[in-house]
Amino acid sequence: MGKQSRNRDRRPKSGAIPGFVKLIAALAVVALLLYGVTEMSGVPYDEDDIGVVDFSGLTSSQKREALQAANRSRCTCGCGMNTAQCVATDSTCPIREDNIKKIRGMVREAAQKS
Repeated sequence: MGKQSRNRDRRPKSGAIPGFVKLIAALAVVALLLYGVTEMSGVPYDEDDIGVVDFSGLTSSQKREALQAANRSRCTCGCGMNTAQCVATDSTCPIREDNIKKIRGMVREAAQKS
């Protein structure tokens, strides 16, 4: 057996690696697209999540402003959630009613602008 044929036999079969890399790259692209779509609104908890507050009288920019404020604001009970998240997900929070009033105030503030 010649030197060249021995070297050919030692080469790793790399046919599966490029396919695997392509799969990982495709999954990464899909994940980034999904992330981008969810972040475009800038609000993890929207008006549908915060059903106890009426956002219907606001323009889309006013609504976005109020929702961004509610998602930035922190619940003060010590849970670590933001105000919108607390109202949307924790009906047992001891200050939930205060948080609802706080978000309603944010809606009034947004309505007065523009």
